[in-house]
Amino acid sequence: MTLRQTGLSTGSHDLPVTPALAAFMGTRWAATPLPADQRVPGYDRFPGRRARLSAAFPGERLIVPAGRLKVRCNDLDHRFRPHSAYVWLTGLTGEDQADHVLVLEPTGPEGHEPVLYLRPRSPRDGGEFYRDRRYGEFWVGPRPDLAEAARLTGVRTAHLDDLGGLLSGPQPPTRVLAGTDAAVDQAAGRRAATVEDGELAAVLSELRLVKDDWEIGQLQLAVDHTTTGFEDVVRALPTALRHHRGERWIEGVFDLRARAEGNGTAYTTIAASGAHACVLHWIRNDGALDPDALLLLDAGVETDTLYAADITRTLPLSGTFSPVQREAYQLVLAAQSAGIAALRPGARFRDFHRAAMAVIAEGLADWGVLRIPAEQALAEDNGLYRRYTLCGSGHMLGLDYHDCATSRADRYLDGVLEEGMVLTVEPGLYLQPDDETLPVELRGLGIRIEDDLVITADGAHLMSGALPRTVEGIESWMASLLS
Repeated sequence: MTLRQTGLSTGSHDLPVTPALAAFMGTRWAATPLPADQRVPGYDRFPGRRARLSAAFPGERLIVPAGRLKVRCNDLDHRFRPHSAYVWLTGLTGEDQADHVLVLEPTGPEGHEPVLYLRPRSPRDGGEFYRDRRYGEFWVGPRPDLAEAARLTGVRTAHLDDLGGLLSGPQPPTRVLAGTDAAVDQAAGRRAATVEDGELAAVLSELRLVKDDWEIGQLQLAVDHTTTGFEDVVRALPTALRHHRGERWIEGVFDLRARAEGNGTAYTTIAASGAHACVLHWIRNDGALDPDALLLLDAGVETDTLYAADITRTLPLSGTFSPVQREAYQLVLAAQSAGIAALRPGARFRDFHRAAMAVIAEGLADWGVLRIPAEQALAEDNGLYRRYTLCGSGHMLGLDYHDCATSRADRYLDGVLEEGMVLTVEPGLYLQPDDETLPVELRGLGIRIEDDLVITADGAHLMSGALPRTVEGIESWMASLLS
């Protein structure tokens, strides 16, 4: 049995390989080893992480796949990103990790030995290295051999073809990070003594809730690059305003910075002008820019170590907020400031959202948009204010831009904040263009302000503080970049 995928191309557009060419291709290749001192970034952090996971499941085999390639069109795959749990446990982040699997093999009632099941570098005495479009070195670049991968990670390695044998015959109690690799799910589920599906995913998510100093440094790096990307966007506004798809011009400018400084964007950039900003996840980005409108830019860089930033600013495309835009923006800013003030160790995770929504509801009532008192609208059996704001006000941040999402409710959504947690605070107003409960001048306004924060001993540190948040700060910042 093998779990290995093969990508040897058989397309009609491939040129035939003659026996003479095959023989010639197998000779006279120089060795190209990795540098002997190369290690994964954060190398010394990973044994402790694996030990914490091991302690949670004594005596059980734990299987954490990196994931599989997914076809985009015909013979072209999407760019591959390993599953965040696999990254967190190994430090391996590259596109060459497709199909690889980490196994924590029980060594007795307590303790595990980690083993990485990998596809090693293609040998030059066969055809894979130049004929296999999916995995061949000539097509997608080299991979480490097994010894190099062991040195990179400090983990024993085995050939991916050996994983099928491991999953044959008598099995210990086994947990699989399900839904990541269908072939592994099938092989393990058919033979393993499975236990409580979903608990491994929950524990892996919960172990990542509190970030260590190295992780916080990586997240700050993502934020810093994102700040530079926002500056790039403002400088590009004159050109974007002239383009018939100015939103896509903005997207491209930010995405260039993300790709140049990191692995790419942490998620699909939202560049929403005018009423498009009322669509919470507007990623079509196909609209023109109206100089009298606002631009909602929600974007984040993902570092080469795959840590994410997630920042939103709402900017006046003219460089100056109109009176109506200013008033609406000030309400969202006050809500965000109230949410940030609620962050501290021991606070409930939902407290900052409630603080922000109390400000939003009061403002809507003061405007006469809410026809009932704010206190009534905020009641659990009412919630009418949500017509204009709808979603939550933040989330955990880390290797995923919506991090730790499979954690159990009592550890996350209904849990308490701890020092070292990193999260966003992002209240918004989404005043739909066709909403007849709104005065005409408010219709089509979409405003969100999102910042990244780390919980400290006595409150929270604003990691994205280099980007201005106030009306005056934004106008001055934009003017300095456009001068």
